Amino acid sequence: MDTGRLERLSECAWRIAPSGGMRVPAVIYADAPLIEAMDDKVFEQITNVAKLPGIVGASYAMPDAHWGYGFPIGGVAAFDASEGGVVSAGGVGFDISCGVRTLLTGLRRDAIEAVKGQLADALYAAIPAGLGSQGDIRLDDRALDAMLVGGARWAVQRGWGTPEDLERIEEQGCMAGADPAAVSVRAKERQRNEMGTLGSGNHYLEVQEIAEVHDAPTAARFGLAVGQVVVTIHCGSRGLGHQIGTEFLKSMQTAAAQAGIRLPDRELGCAPIDSPVGRQYLGAMRAGINCALANRQILTHLTRAIFQRFFNGASLDLLYDVSHNTCKLETHPVNGKPRPLHVHRKGATRAFGPGHPELPEVFRETGQPVLIGGSMGTASYILAGMAGNARLSYASACHGAGRSMSRHQATRTWSGRQVVDTLAECGILIRSPSYRGVAEEAPGAYKDVDAVVLASERAGLARLVARLKPVICIKG
Repeated sequence: MDTGRLERLSECAWRIAPSGGMRVPAVIYADAPLIEAMDDKVFEQITNVAKLPGIVGASYAMPDAHWGYGFPIGGVAAFDASEGGVVSAGGVGFDISCGVRTLLTGLRRDAIEAVKGQLADALYAAIPAGLGSQGDIRLDDRALDAMLVGGARWAVQRGWGTPEDLERIEEQGCMAGADPAAVSVRAKERQRNEMGTLGSGNHYLEVQEIAEVHDAPTAARFGLAVGQVVVTIHCGSRGLGHQIGTEFLKSMQTAAAQAGIRLPDRELGCAPIDSPVGRQYLGAMRAGINCALANRQILTHLTRAIFQRFFNGASLDLLYDVSHNTCKLETHPVNGKPRPLHVHRKGATRAFGPGHPELPEVFRETGQPVLIGGSMGTASYILAGMAGNARLSYASACHGAGRSMSRHQATRTWSGRQVVDTLAECGILIRSPSYRGVAEEAPGAYKDVDAVVLASERAGLARLVARLKPVICIKG
């Protein structure tokens, strides 16, 4: 992307002035090298989002932004229902509530090394992974609907976790307003046998060592210390979320036309928030969020069972669970006054700062944990939301490194076997049902995650707390 097309606001903030139908400006948070490496499609998509009805403030892109469907991945936008605002399935994405949770093991790296190979094999055997993967859980129609309403709370009630887990999940583990009746029979059928599975793509379960601490007081509050081991789970709503996205992207194109909305890009299909299609989508999307929360909760239960087999007494307490790919009704300041907004985050993380009333008491001083995934061979990070970020990005931050190369290009550049062998030489064990999937997710296919998180901090979105390095990765 040519920086000459942008107005530089600060070291890591760039503005695109409204033009050609843009209702608000667009803002990209990144340093100059990250901006220059971004595809021009990000510029096109972020400015197209700024043309949608009812958008408030600005159309934002995070430092990990890259080309997506309609919205860029790493895109954030907020809409006011009282001003004709819209909801867009393209602004949420196909993998609704794809997200990350991190578990504290209390173990040190040397304890893992003593059983590393056996632990990797046991986790791989217990955690179904890969395209179309299915687990041992079978849900009938009644149980499916209960899961879509209850989320992680439903899973805990079924014995897959503890009530304490719910305190450290966004929405306390259950998204209000879910409507199973708005979810199609096809979407439910796709999910019937997929609970407790990782799926494919960039999803993973990773055993990680805390390599560095950047903010000692916050790390201590989070329960993090150098040399200790955590487990991070990255997955979403599987087939159900994808089906919801596919179906509503089609119906929203029709709904936009009926509402007299001229779309700058057909991929930005949307519907007025208070329209029948808008309300149906919000109900279905919230059910998709609950599906993802329940799925990660079940995977947590399966992971705990394996660790307890190897390490007697290991509890794997939950640090936090954050979702990407959501639309949530939140209150944010606009022109100095609080307003209820439907905040779309696609490939972006909610990052409430210190003092936010929706945070658990334990995080009121520090700000929300923000969990940033790596890519098998690269670092992951734990950040914390920063004060003042609500006016910068509606309290949003990056969600990962962000792709720098398409999956097709990655498979032409690396073989999966080559990636597995190279990482093994670095002490990182990979277990995956697909060498092609490993090649698609090769570390070299992603941006420099260190640069991405540093730009997030310098932009005032989220501050560095700890840097993690992979030890074992179960890859979908």
